[in-house]
Amino acid sequence: MKLYEGFSDNLRVPAGKKDVLVFDDGQPGFGIRKFADGRAHYFVKYAIGNKQRRFKIGEVVRGNLKDMRLRAAEIRADARRGIDVAAQKERAAREAAQTVTLGELVPIYLAKRQGELRASSYSEVERYLRRTWQPLHDTAIKDVTRQAIVRIIDGFGHKKVSADRARVALSTFFAWAVEAGHCENNPTMHIKARADKKPRERVLSEPELVEVWNACEDDDFGAIIKLLILTGQRREEIGGLRFEEVRDGVIVLPLSRTKNKRAHAIPLSAPAQAILARRPSQEGDFVFCGAQAFASWSRGKSLLDASVAAAGARFAPWTVHDIRRSVATGMAELGIMPHIIEAVLNHVSGHKAGIAGVYNRATYEREKRAALATWADHVLAAVEGRVGIVVAMRA
Repeated sequence: MKLYEGFSDNLRVPAGKKDVLVFDDGQPGFGIRKFADGRAHYFVKYAIGNKQRRFKIGEVVRGNLKDMRLRAAEIRADARRGIDVAAQKERAAREAAQTVTLGELVPIYLAKRQGELRASSYSEVERYLRRTWQPLHDTAIKDVTRQAIVRIIDGFGHKKVSADRARVALSTFFAWAVEAGHCENNPTMHIKARADKKPRERVLSEPELVEVWNACEDDDFGAIIKLLILTGQRREEIGGLRFEEVRDGVIVLPLSRTKNKRAHAIPLSAPAQAILARRPSQEGDFVFCGAQAFASWSRGKSLLDASVAAAGARFAPWTVHDIRRSVATGMAELGIMPHIIEAVLNHVSGHKAGIAGVYNRATYEREKRAALATWADHVLAAVEGRVGIVVAMRA
């Protein structure tokens, strides 16, 4: 059948089919492809060696049939000389993709990751990619060098942990860029970590916890730190606490808000409930800051350290996450059983790891409530300088 102007208007796609192909009797390999949704384009089929190719020439437009037929003849003639127009187009597309700059790809990558990462993790990745790596934004993605990356990493100086986190954020970004075809290599490979990889062992002593507690201001950060001391939870879990997650004296965290993707219930002791009750009402979904999760960790920690120093206390550097380890250690010293401490912390690495975790689905809610109440009484007793009521937990 010889194609003619307006041919596609009368061409029907059979029911249940997504498209139909019709070849032109007047030009070998030339044809028209029409889709069920009404779209149509001209194509040409040719061979390069033993490989069959089909190449889209252009959309069907009234008046362009003659030009499309001539273009099909040219493409088949090129193919006989070993010239593959489809391969040329693919190569040109790859080269064009690789001229995109790092800065142009960052928002595309972030849009993809926003729904995949926890809010706190996403915020950190966004900060590093938009701010730390901003000097490379105007560089073509394929031209970013290891030397340029190392210069920025070394610019962190003594902030080695931050340098490593910035490197990881960029490395994950480049892994995506390679997979998406924007570049061929990940230039962050073989760049060594700057921070000491030894696991942290810092545990705040009881007097240190008291100093920290007393140095807390009556603000969002101060309330968060006190709740961390009373509950032993991760900072993002308390800093991102939503009103809907506090129910009848229990914090109920959905799996989307926990590191190990396991829903977690935290019974609140009386002091913890009192802290939440004293928080001023705010507009928004979040207990702290209202419209969003708490994010001013560095500023809050710096001010807290200054308050501790102003009170005359002197002790080794510590991080907010060290509170969690300190709570676990303090509970153990009170005689609270290890599996109850793990349940309080929502850990699965010890008592409930591996096969034990498969068969042991106990949540120990009653035991967790008693353990946190015992720990809270011990903390408040230390803060107030009285003797706490300590009962060894043997559940």
